[in-house]
Amino acid sequence: MTGDGRRKINVGALSRVEGEGALHVRIDGERIESVELAIYEPPRFFEALLRKRPLEDVPDITARICGICPVAYQMTSIHALEQALGVTITPEIRRLRRLLYCGEWIESHGVHIHLLHIPDFFGCHNSIEVARRFPNEVNRGLRLKKHANQLLEVLGGRAVHPINVAVGGFYRVPRRDQLTALVDDFKWGLDAAIETARWIAGFDFPDFSPPCEMVALRHDDEYPMNEGKIVSTQGLSIEPSQYEANFEERQVAHSTALQAVRIPEGTPYFLGPLARVNLNLDRLSLSARQLADDVNVSWPCFNPHRSIIARALEVVHAYEEALSIIEDYAPFAPAKMDYHPRAGDGLAATEAPRGMMFHRYRIDDSGRVTHARIVPPTSQNQSQIEANLRTLLPDLLVKDDATVTLECEKLIRSFDPCISCSSHFLRLEIERE
Repeated sequence: MTGDGRRKINVGALSRVEGEGALHVRIDGERIESVELAIYEPPRFFEALLRKRPLEDVPDITARICGICPVAYQMTSIHALEQALGVTITPEIRRLRRLLYCGEWIESHGVHIHLLHIPDFFGCHNSIEVARRFPNEVNRGLRLKKHANQLLEVLGGRAVHPINVAVGGFYRVPRRDQLTALVDDFKWGLDAAIETARWIAGFDFPDFSPPCEMVALRHDDEYPMNEGKIVSTQGLSIEPSQYEANFEERQVAHSTALQAVRIPEGTPYFLGPLARVNLNLDRLSLSARQLADDVNVSWPCFNPHRSIIARALEVVHAYEEALSIIEDYAPFAPAKMDYHPRAGDGLAATEAPRGMMFHRYRIDDSGRVTHARIVPPTSQNQSQIEANLRTLLPDLLVKDDATVTLECEKLIRSFDPCISCSSHFLRLEIERE
């Protein structure tokens, strides 16, 4: 801080985001001049990498975008390509795809809840410290993750970057005994997920609920995973085909990553489990819906720190839906619908654990990709994270730099940006003028 009240905070590295990033804050007295969430890693060019490749390569390549949410990238690309090809899948294939999503949601939410977010509520530096204080709860969370990995191995061929999903369906369907072998663990997991949600609901949450527009898919009769209309808390209700007329990615000077906004207003928006629960409370499974009434949250909720409760509710839902699908499962044929290459344009929106993602592909009559567009949830949330930080920071100006850094960390972590396993993701450097 200088005599004229100017203060600059440079956070050199964000390690719990999808790639490499930093946070820069400039303050003039009591005025926040700017808040910039900068993603500075070089572009990975996945969209360009897909061009001229056979459409069958797309699911396996897009899965490599993220090791935490490979299923969401695979399935969004598959849905878009099936639309371009005019492929109609069977109800049996559709249910197995939802089961695959259940596995990814349990795994991703379980990691974030127990290893990355809970330390913030107990003043712990990392998950090791949490495990010392709450060994039973952390072990319970790790067991939930293990269940999800086992399910992904059965359905996808392996737990990370599954190889069994395909345009038209699956390369093979599992035997009934492979899935029913998971039933006892999943029944235990459902009870454990309910206990986890009740434990989390008792945490001490910051009082911070800035107004924002929350966006998610909504299906007519089920909790949204891979289908539905795009809706918002401000009345938006459109088909995925209208996504590009209502949302736009823009380049910002301080980041190599594109940031998405609502158009024509140019305003940020909020994706993720909190948005999904707010917009689909009545679509939760029976146990999750009852639990939502019991956790002392007034829905809709706009406090990003309470996203951890929404994640816990979605774990309960995923377990309950997974059990329903597994117990009714019988092997079926064909596992994969036939199709013939043709020129076409297809798009899809699905719900990754961190929020809605959008894919669009154009293919030629030989079945090769001529155009690809991929909009992940993390990039869509970046503008909203910056907006929330601008709202948060004025009340922190009297605090020391370490406290400011920690509170910014907590807020960013609540969005669950695509993550690494490091314990703290902000390195703070102060430049005084």
